[in-house]
Amino acid sequence: MASGILNINKPPGMASFAVVSLVRRLTGVRRVGHAGTLDPTADGVLPICLGRATRVVEYLVNAPKTYYAAIRLGSATDTYDSEGTVTATGDPSSVTQEEMEAALAGFVGQIEQIPPMYSALKYEGQPLYRYARAGKTAPRQARTVTIHRLELRRFAPPLVEVELEVGRGAYVRTLAHDLGERLGCHAHLERLTRLRSGPFSLADALGLDELREAAEHGTWRELLYPVDRVLESWYAALLGQQHTRDACRGRLLVLTPVRQELVDLPLDTPCRAYSEEGEFLAILRYRGADRWQPERVFATL
Repeated sequence: MASGILNINKPPGMASFAVVSLVRRLTGVRRVGHAGTLDPTADGVLPICLGRATRVVEYLVNAPKTYYAAIRLGSATDTYDSEGTVTATGDPSSVTQEEMEAALAGFVGQIEQIPPMYSALKYEGQPLYRYARAGKTAPRQARTVTIHRLELRRFAPPLVEVELEVGRGAYVRTLAHDLGERLGCHAHLERLTRLRSGPFSLADALGLDELREAAEHGTWRELLYPVDRVLESWYAALLGQQHTRDACRGRLLVLTPVRQELVDLPLDTPCRAYSEEGEFLAILRYRGADRWQPERVFATL
């Protein structure tokens, strides 16, 4: 079974799950999943994991993501984006670029966000959007999210364009809405493009037509990134034959550090493990005293 990751450029107007279904149909691989939902109206990087690569989805979901967003000042909507019904209006004509930059700076770092009602988060087993579509409101708890970077790229009221890098769970729609409230003129997200997800960038992303053509010619496997591409920022361990066998069996490993920086690592530090032949074997977690526990095993003996 083929395993690896496709860096897909999702077009606007298509749901993330629809891309998963298309990849499954074109490749014939049954185990397929995406690493971080993009709203149907958004476009850009959507990593699609196939086969054993579905086991690294959680690490991609946790990776920082970079977006380019166009925010329209002067009106708020119930969905926080351009697809929704206008719920409030205001006059953005008095907002200066300096005020905008100061407001944006206030969102950088760890902030509290209340998820939008039109989202896939669940309350009592049902997605919030189902309550919203029924005209109901469900209780939502504020969540702490991280905005690593938020920069103004174009100031042309009522439209402003920003580039931002965010951590897991951050809603750009909510940020656009909250920005409008902070400025006192209301706002909503008009366009959103994901520029990067972990190691995958828009510049290298694959269009769906390119994938269809590769599937027709039987060359789509050549487009796969290896499973461990997601983990390249981690430490790596090269294991000998006995340690390789133990890792593949999920046994605790005792590995002598070869560099000073590897002494007294924090507990639960992750590591990639490889055989002497360079085969990606497993994800290890540090348990202290030079001990490493296989967390996910990808190779077989």
